[in-house]
Amino acid sequence: MRHRRIDELMTRDVVSVRGDAPFKEIVRILRQHRVTAVPVVDGGGRVLGVVSEGDLLRKTADQDAFPGDMPAVPGLEAWERAKAEGTRAEELMSAPPVCVRPDWTVVEAARLMEVQSVKRLVVVDDEDRLVGIVSRRDLLGIFLRDDDDIRREITDDVLGGTLGLAPAGLSVEVHSGRVELGGTVPYRGMIPAIERMCATVDGVVSVSRTRLNYENDDIPTGGGRS
Repeated sequence: MRHRRIDELMTRDVVSVRGDAPFKEIVRILRQHRVTAVPVVDGGGRVLGVVSEGDLLRKTADQDAFPGDMPAVPGLEAWERAKAEGTRAEELMSAPPVCVRPDWTVVEAARLMEVQSVKRLVVVDDEDRLVGIVSRRDLLGIFLRDDDDIRREITDDVLGGTLGLAPAGLSVEVHSGRVELGGTVPYRGMIPAIERMCATVDGVVSVSRTRLNYENDDIPTGGGRS
């Protein structure tokens, strides 16, 4: 079983800006290329940070209300105000950037996105030079994987390979990423492990084991057949 790597999913043709790029140029680039953020790089292509629509919108949020008006939103924090006053990419960007390597898996990237609460990850090489960008949308692309590919991976790699089970005694059906397992396994205790491993295959939405039976009940707490 093999998780997809970032270099299989990332966008390689990435628009970027230099640190001295002015505010209006950044806005123009975002609109022209229909993206919501761009990496900021130095002369050697090394990533310094990322400037996003959110970073730029602080400029608007920092505009003072008319005298006597109540502010529509709470005031910005000091660090946000400093960024809002910036005029160049290096002053506006979020830094340090959250980066991944091309050989990271989709699982590792998804976990990092969740921990860092970011919508995209900059992909860099061993010298921190920009090689791509991967977004939440790119990671979600694994769920468009063909059902037959998912079925083959579960049958050949998970059941027949990792678990060493005879595929002939089991059935695997996949419909829109939903996996249904059937057949008979040697021990009852194997069923939860099979279910968990199948669920980790790229593109799987859910796993049902309603048609799985077992030959031996190795769980001492008892219970009927599945």
